[in-house]
Amino acid sequence: MSRPAVAVVGGGAWGLALAAAAARTGGPTLLLSRRAHDGAVPAGVELARDEADVGARARLVVLAVPSGVAREVVRSLGAHFDGRHFVVHGVRGLVGESMETISDVVRDETPVRRVGALGGPALASDLIAGKPSVMVCGSRYPEVNTAMRDAFGSPTLRLYPTEDLTGIEWASALVGCLAIGVGYARAVGLGAGILAAVITRAVEEAARLAAAAGGTERTLLGLAGFGDLLASIEQGERPEVRLGQALAAGKPLAAAVAEAGQRVEAVELTGRIVKWAEGAGLRAPIFGALAKGVLAGGSPEKLVEHLMTVAMA
Repeated sequence: MSRPAVAVVGGGAWGLALAAAAARTGGPTLLLSRRAHDGAVPAGVELARDEADVGARARLVVLAVPSGVAREVVRSLGAHFDGRHFVVHGVRGLVGESMETISDVVRDETPVRRVGALGGPALASDLIAGKPSVMVCGSRYPEVNTAMRDAFGSPTLRLYPTEDLTGIEWASALVGCLAIGVGYARAVGLGAGILAAVITRAVEEAARLAAAAGGTERTLLGLAGFGDLLASIEQGERPEVRLGQALAAGKPLAAAVAEAGQRVEAVELTGRIVKWAEGAGLRAPIFGALAKGVLAGGSPEKLVEHLMTVAMA
């Protein structure tokens, strides 16, 4: 028996990858995108006509749009949703100075209450190619995690469920920032031992921030946090890693962003995280080094000194 229709909203690299993964399970898969794809839509994926088409045909809707336009997109969908819909997002971002999660935005702008988020170390390129991958799905509603497993689980994609929605959302956002640091650290030649120390301390720091936001520290120690960041060491094609490598090569931020090849939420998010942490009275030296050093064009020598004397103290 075919699964119910699932819709992906967002036609960037990540949206196309999620649509391809869903289509691989054999059920109806819709893609709503403002982009003209010129035949680039993955096999088995049908372009949705509009928001009304999505709301009428799909109970499970997955958002894959930049956080900066999330509220606008969700608001346009809201008139076509009701309490039967599930909305899950795969956005590595937080909204505004108050650091709202995308699930908060969905609740604000739609009647939907059964929400969830995706996280973990899966790459868009791997999902498109059907390579073995893992993701984490977080929702306080078991039926949402079950729907995600049915829509995306396949011999090449495993989903691990968790009830810690807030932890997943913050983990995805925080690790996106830290992955820039991994790319930078590798490019400037930090040894394996120092890199391991930086990653360990970075995950500890991220866990404190996520817990202060209402998540569970343990979530950051699993696939959505530590696992995601650890994978970035070998994910040379990951946009955040590519951006970090370009910055280490001395390229200006604008050029490094262009070289990443995709939108990187962490570029503007990192500074907001540091400001939020300061307002909450939390130490965040590694995120501070990213915002005020790596992304601001600081010299590698000063950054390494900062890591050794402050961030890893």
